[in-house]
Amino acid sequence: MKKVTQVLESRWQSEGRGAKVRRSIGRPELRSLDPFLMLDEFQGSSTEGAGFPDHPHRGFETVSYLLEGEFTHEDFTGRKGTLRPGDLQWMTAGRGIVHSEMPGPMLTRGLQLWVNLKREFKMVEPAYQEHTADQIVKAEQDGVSVKVIAGQSMGVKSPVRTRTPTYFLDFRLEPQAKFTQTVPKDWTTFVYTLLGEVSFGSNQKQVKAHHTVVFSSEHEDVSFENTGTDSAHFVLIAGQPIKEPVVQRGPFVMNTQAEIMQAMEDYQLSKNGFENARKWQSVEGNK
Repeated sequence: MKKVTQVLESRWQSEGRGAKVRRSIGRPELRSLDPFLMLDEFQGSSTEGAGFPDHPHRGFETVSYLLEGEFTHEDFTGRKGTLRPGDLQWMTAGRGIVHSEMPGPMLTRGLQLWVNLKREFKMVEPAYQEHTADQIVKAEQDGVSVKVIAGQSMGVKSPVRTRTPTYFLDFRLEPQAKFTQTVPKDWTTFVYTLLGEVSFGSNQKQVKAHHTVVFSSEHEDVSFENTGTDSAHFVLIAGQPIKEPVVQRGPFVMNTQAEIMQAMEDYQLSKNGFENARKWQSVEGNK
């Protein structure tokens, strides 16, 4: 069994325009979890003026998974859509995208994960995989239910294609329920807790909500048990390390400083993937 090597509580911080996030991966204590760059639990509503207005990306993928409310996405290719509870958007930014992500008028809460791309995929054309809640495969046994957003669990497999091999599993456990999830050997593995109290790993670390739990790389099995009196909810995320240099400047993630400077120039001059950047403005993000 894998053991827990680190547990860290996520605290609220401001991000975007009037929005709040609990940052997990990406804070100073959790920067080297290849291939993951960031995980935020975000919260806000349009009535508060909160959101993430027009901004660029290059060189990685964003995974948006909505827990409650509504979340409207627009980008400079003309694409627009709204996520609702349980919906998923897996976006490959590739060579360049400019988009906005804005919550609806009700309280909106969700998770956004940033997954790095290998050098060979960093300049691919932008692409999307979108699934509504009823399209995400699910399984259940002995008081444990799982939504298989990426990867596989309990004999079911997600149709989502991951350029960087990734598991993204949404678990709910009834009181006293327990389960062991297998992940590929040597993958980076962590959990982000959302509700309840759970015991994780061979060393049986007790963890409450809004914590990041990092596991050892050796072995393949992750054990967990709901030790509380209420239901527990968490996501388990694992990925194959890329083992390439990472140079990040805000929304641009490349392999070298020269590539970062090129990305900034391309965005500023609206070229090489950012041709529509100068003339485009979102509707929701500029209200």
